[in-house]
Amino acid sequence: MKKIIVGIALAALSLTGCSQMTVLRTEEMRNVGTDVQVAVLSNLDSAMHKLRADNKNLRKRVDSLKAELLAQQEASALLQKRMMAELSILSRRVSDESERNDSRQEEIIYRLDMLLGKSDKILAKKVVVSGAPQAPISMDSVEREAERLVEAEAMFNTARSDYHRGEYKLAYTGFKQVYEQMKSGELGENSLYWMALCLVEVNQIEKAKKVLDALTQSFPDGGKTCTALFKLAGIYGDECNIESQKQYLQKILANKLCEKSAEFEQAAEMLQSILEREEKKASGAPVEACEPVVRDVPKPSTAAPAESQPAAVPAPASAP
Repeated sequence: MKKIIVGIALAALSLTGCSQMTVLRTEEMRNVGTDVQVAVLSNLDSAMHKLRADNKNLRKRVDSLKAELLAQQEASALLQKRMMAELSILSRRVSDESERNDSRQEEIIYRLDMLLGKSDKILAKKVVVSGAPQAPISMDSVEREAERLVEAEAMFNTARSDYHRGEYKLAYTGFKQVYEQMKSGELGENSLYWMALCLVEVNQIEKAKKVLDALTQSFPDGGKTCTALFKLAGIYGDECNIESQKQYLQKILANKLCEKSAEFEQAAEMLQSILEREEKKASGAPVEACEPVVRDVPKPSTAAPAESQPAAVPAPASAP
């Protein structure tokens, strides 16, 4: 009986020890689980903070890219407008030049017909001066004018061909001779304009500006007035002389003769762009600094004579 009681006691004692071990093990596991949860939550919190920071930076980058893309689109649209305006100007000039050439050819043919029709009569006319032998009478003013026009047209076309071949000094000399011969009219005006183009090509900008100014003053209602004013605005713009550029653009917009020209539309766009730039600068916004255009004097053709060096282009002393 005692043995049974002792066994029961030992069994109870053994069960009590196992129960205490189980409780300790469970408590230890709970502590470990808590530590793991704390570590996991800490890592998750750190990861969330990093994701938020990355997301914020990404949004900033996206906003910056959107702003850059918008600026590029605006610049592209403005460039496209300018290109369309320039194409319109070129198309108009080609059309006008074609019409002028047609009218010139008709006038030359008409005057040549007059000369040929009167040639026999001119040679047949005689005058007697102080009993001297008879001599042919000189041609009348109409015939002389016709010959002068034909000669000037030929010189002008030759000079223009020289210009397109890059022989700027030779072309300048030809246009200058045409101007000195005609002085007025369409040929005189066109000669001054092409003289200025020659001077620009050889980087004699100050002389070119004087010739263009002379053209606008001598031919205020001429066909090249708007073009010359726009050319002057472009030259001053290349020099970063914005005030002078604005003045010439405003002259185009104020000239009723220019209202239907392609230069009028392009001048309005350029002036608006300048004013917007000035407003941004006044508000403190960053504005790209203007840098003057550096022009290189072209090298003369190897086939050109030594006296045709572009640097030696004479000044337009005979310009009005």
